[in-house]
Amino acid sequence: MREFKLPDLGEGLTEAEIVEWHVAANDDIKLNQPLVSVETDKAVVEVPSPVTGRVISLHGEAGDVIPVGDVLARFDVPAKEGAAPPGSEEAPGREDVPSSQSKGNTAVPQADGKDDAPGVVGELPASALVMSDTTGSAAAAPKKQRVKAAPSVRALARELGVDLTRIEGSGPAGRITARDVAGAAKAAGDAAPSAAGTTAPRPPSGEAGSTPAPATEEKLAGPRRAMFHSMTASHTEVALCTVMDDADIHDWESPRDFTPRLIRAMVAGARAEPRLNGTFSAETGVLSMSEDVHMGLAMETPHGLIVATIFNAGKLSLDEVRDEVARLKTAGADRTLKPGEVRGYTITLSNIAGGSSRYATPLMVPPTVGILGSGAAREEVVAVNGEIAIRRMLPLSLTFDHRCVAGADASRFLGAVVADLKLAS
Repeated sequence: MREFKLPDLGEGLTEAEIVEWHVAANDDIKLNQPLVSVETDKAVVEVPSPVTGRVISLHGEAGDVIPVGDVLARFDVPAKEGAAPPGSEEAPGREDVPSSQSKGNTAVPQADGKDDAPGVVGELPASALVMSDTTGSAAAAPKKQRVKAAPSVRALARELGVDLTRIEGSGPAGRITARDVAGAAKAAGDAAPSAAGTTAPRPPSGEAGSTPAPATEEKLAGPRRAMFHSMTASHTEVALCTVMDDADIHDWESPRDFTPRLIRAMVAGARAEPRLNGTFSAETGVLSMSEDVHMGLAMETPHGLIVATIFNAGKLSLDEVRDEVARLKTAGADRTLKPGEVRGYTITLSNIAGGSSRYATPLMVPPTVGILGSGAAREEVVAVNGEIAIRRMLPLSLTFDHRCVAGADASRFLGAVVADLKLAS
């Protein structure tokens, strides 16, 4: 019997959410046949079977968040499939999965450690594919209790000092909810005074501390779960600072061409001040400024906020940028973005013009150091060459990482953006 553990699906991801199983227990399965679809930060990845054999058991249901290294499935593999891969040793009571795999367009492990699918790790190390013989000593070892809880619920439990392994979840398939954690924390608090021989006063109905009214709960999944992680990192790791200005776009020949013009203007800003276009490592203290502008485009989709990448934006014409923006928006809405299309950006553009918003403090995702937010354009009374005029103005908010970018750097960048946006075409 072999067990298959969730591999690292790219760039240090620590978990993935099960979207759909393509097989069931007791099904026969072939090498590279689709096994399961999982959702990482912002993309759905199809994971193929690493072996030919029969499915013994599947671990996890649709919607479960599985940490990298946890068991996904167990297989019964024919003897001819059980040979250890070249260069490895077979431990007593354990079997290794052969490393020779055929190439494909999914997350298939390759013998040379490479993968044709961009953004998907192509090597599954032996430790990730090794399984225990049920008669061996490893099978007799106590199993780690698996807790079904979303990252936000785990964070709440840590904050309240609640041990999730002691809670019986009330959610689907035994999933622990935020209400379960809050209830456990309250029960622990009520028990403490009783142990000391005192009784905690019970607040009257309707006052603080009484049973909360029923509420609609939403499990953060996919892009919204990714937003939780990235915004938490932004808040805790980055010294955020925001500068604001307005761009006069009254003379634009194409008044509705906002996104392509903004991207071109940000390329001009990066050329004027390269410090905003890159990544910063707090561990090494190194700011890496990119020569190419890989634009992260923050997009609102039915599934949540997604940041897709327009690579080499400075080398594209306005028409090419317009076409790429349309393609990425469609792929984002359809959840067909490839893993490589949601990574690798060096600076971010976000449209905060929903409704009547003008200015904001957009948050960049580390390790990037700059993000520009564009608000809702409107006509305003301004002074032009000493005269009063009504002009169409576009509000801009630039947030930067003040650990490595100075206010003067940000002002130079934003000044170049405003100057480019002022051009008629």
